[in-house]
Amino acid sequence: MHRMIESEGIDSPQRMLQMVEIQQQKSGYAIDSYFYKSPITFDRELDSILFKSWIYAGHESQIPEIGDYIQLKLGNDAIILCRDEAGTVQALFNICRHRGSRVCQQQSGSLKTFVCPYHGWVYNLDGSLRLAREMDALETFNPDDHGLRKPGMIIFHGLIFINCNPETASFAPDLDIIEPAIRGYDLARAKVIESQTYKVNANWKLALENYLECYHCATAHRAYARLHSLKDPREKVKALNTEMLARTEQVTGLKGLTTENYHAYSAASHHGGGVDHSRYALFDGFSTGSRDGQPVAPLMGSFRGYDGGAADFQLGPLCFMLNYPDHCVLYRFIPRKINETDMEVVWFVRADAVEGTDYIKNEVTWLWDKTTREDQYIIMRNSEGVHSRFFEPGPYHPEHEWLCMRFVEWYLDTLANDDI
Repeated sequence: MHRMIESEGIDSPQRMLQMVEIQQQKSGYAIDSYFYKSPITFDRELDSILFKSWIYAGHESQIPEIGDYIQLKLGNDAIILCRDEAGTVQALFNICRHRGSRVCQQQSGSLKTFVCPYHGWVYNLDGSLRLAREMDALETFNPDDHGLRKPGMIIFHGLIFINCNPETASFAPDLDIIEPAIRGYDLARAKVIESQTYKVNANWKLALENYLECYHCATAHRAYARLHSLKDPREKVKALNTEMLARTEQVTGLKGLTTENYHAYSAASHHGGGVDHSRYALFDGFSTGSRDGQPVAPLMGSFRGYDGGAADFQLGPLCFMLNYPDHCVLYRFIPRKINETDMEVVWFVRADAVEGTDYIKNEVTWLWDKTTREDQYIIMRNSEGVHSRFFEPGPYHPEHEWLCMRFVEWYLDTLANDDI
């Protein structure tokens, strides 16, 4: 573990800002190892990125009935997503308003109320305080003032996003940008068939940077690379993409799928938001992202056929989707500790698809389970290297790693900006 964490005697907010200034003079280069091992920097990231970003928290299909709930854990905090007595989705901080105990213990389940195990305060499913035992002894006590606190929340085509920043801007205008491209998948009437957490002992930025580039795809992901043209330079597969985009609307029966948008990171309308969408071709003979490139589930939403394309979406700084005509895959990156990251992968199919008849779960999940396990391996090797005393950052590839450059630009601006 030598040099895995910056010495507290050396690290400081002033040193972080000095390192940011130095790094900003090295545009187009990977960032110094300092940013992967500085506790001061990691604390700043939690405050300014994790807890001020719109983050995918779950899907409505995971809480179908009144009382159903799931939890999202962020750092040392937890947010409950539940369906209240009126059938409305609620997002609630899992913190008793008395002395802070957790009021919900399990990761998922169904309850009629949330009860604090410490002093017995009881909360309704909408977060309002139902009972505070014997607190009538305090004349000024008002139950209406002590309901569970709530983060910001928005539901977009069944996808539930939260933001812990009470002063955040709405995510709705950003999501409206990609609405025409994502509408046809009808995610509101989809269902989660699998959700896996892949833990990686590496800083979260290494995991995120790995997702943002496909420079490594040809060498690290052979199963993925034989299907997806994203591994190649744009000019090399230009004709393939042009042909795919020309037939997309006619084959799928959907408009809007071919629009491209980039409004992420520094191009986002506000800090913590941002979206992106692009569509690219699969190689000839392949229809979807699967073991053999052949369909693995019924067509999503309003799709009428396979155009030989796949769609990439970005949904805030830490969440992404890869959508095929017959299933969708969502990625979420959550920092846990300075050298621990959770990569959450979620698979969707249409809600009326029957397992064993319309799809086999292991076949739907095969490609991206395999790819993510490969990512675990290469990210760990990357982490070992950047923590070496001899590591010297090299230049990003101008095309394959352009999203990494956009992320780093935004990331450094975030660390330097006290107003975020």
